[in-house]
Amino acid sequence: MKKTLFYSKVFLVAIVSVLFSCKETPTDTTPWQPLFDGETLNGWHQLGGTAVYTVRDQSIVGTTVHNTPNSFLTSDKMYGDFILELDYKVDSTMNSGIQIRSNSIPTYRDGRVHGYQVEIDPSKRAWSAGIYDESRRGWLNTMENNPEAQKAFNQNDWNHYRIEAIGDTLKTWINDVPASYLIDDKTASGFICLQVHGIHADKKEGTEIVWKNIKILTDNLSEYSKKSSLEPIITKNQLTIDEKKKGWKLLWDGKTTNGWRGAKLEEFPESGWQIEDGVLSVLASGGAESTAGGDIVTTEQFGDFELTVDFKLTPGANSGIKYYVDTNINKGAGSSIGLEYQILDDALHPDAKLGNHDGSRTVSSLYDLIQADVNKPIHPIGEWNTAYIISKNNHVEHWLNGTKVLEYERKSDDYKKLVSESKYAKWPNFGELDKGEILLQDHGDLVSFKNVKIRPIN
Repeated sequence: MKKTLFYSKVFLVAIVSVLFSCKETPTDTTPWQPLFDGETLNGWHQLGGTAVYTVRDQSIVGTTVHNTPNSFLTSDKMYGDFILELDYKVDSTMNSGIQIRSNSIPTYRDGRVHGYQVEIDPSKRAWSAGIYDESRRGWLNTMENNPEAQKAFNQNDWNHYRIEAIGDTLKTWINDVPASYLIDDKTASGFICLQVHGIHADKKEGTEIVWKNIKILTDNLSEYSKKSSLEPIITKNQLTIDEKKKGWKLLWDGKTTNGWRGAKLEEFPESGWQIEDGVLSVLASGGAESTAGGDIVTTEQFGDFELTVDFKLTPGANSGIKYYVDTNINKGAGSSIGLEYQILDDALHPDAKLGNHDGSRTVSSLYDLIQADVNKPIHPIGEWNTAYIISKNNHVEHWLNGTKVLEYERKSDDYKKLVSESKYAKWPNFGELDKGEILLQDHGDLVSFKNVKIRPIN
């Protein structure tokens, strides 16, 4: 009898234990979609280098080889907003990452993969799950101020990543520990890649990184998104880590008019310009040149420089970024005089079909002098574009969204001939100043600017 009672108690304890265990680990009802079928590489293709990707034990295995750049096993589909989870195990000598919202276009560095990367870093630095901008801006969210996430990495064992990309917000977790929290709107969509980093000749060939349980969620994301205990890193109107190291500085602070004045005024214009939510906008006033608030210029002059400006057009709008400006020239009606990176809605504004040189008034062109490449990667009206200008030893380049669209030699005979055939012929030595202001143009149309940054070149 006692024996029967003993076994009955043991059985009861076992049942209670099972029930309690089930209560502690509820079934995951999240409607995940697999990105890897466990058997083939269907749905993926390779870009970049020639590292070897194979399938083994229901996992994707990436293997290093010598004499190749970074390799990327790339999803066939593009993704905007999503939540991604996966497991990986990496050789302790390797560097790798998960590309998200990444792209490859022919005009950008010959198709090089670029975009956000969630880092895989088994080194002593321990920046795994930090966010790097591959082939663009470099580090955006490093990990030296997050020791808990650094400690969470399992060396020579499996690690679990959760990556959320919703709107302009990117969040990561490593083994359930919050790692990165970034607010950045550079890229809204792209593919997902599994990276095998290129290795130096002194590194061992054949090292591996292995991924498994790759799954994604693209619907009802607000229902499944997790809160992060971290404070967000906001990149808008801020210098990135690499920009600070390279000597860049903010030309506009995102909040005030400090460092700027009216081109024909001692102070910033009282009307015609607006600062709101970190965006500087010239307001619509009928499309005339410099008749409302007027152009604005930097209070500082620059010689050789690198300049980057994000701009957003409205339908039919016209504006420009001028450099080597002398505000003492043309104090009468119209805009101040300087070399101009044209900002224009090519489809709707008539200026796109005007100019002394065919197409020299289209967006990103050197206004009225040199046409930008017709294959330039312009984003749709209402979306942000990035202008980049570099002037060094009189060699000048215009770039649009990471693609070089024209170059010329300032002060050269060819340049002077172009000027002589243009509307600028009446201005002696046009565009040949050693130093000048940077100008944002009021052309009577609503155009917005942000992330205005410069790096003086000594």
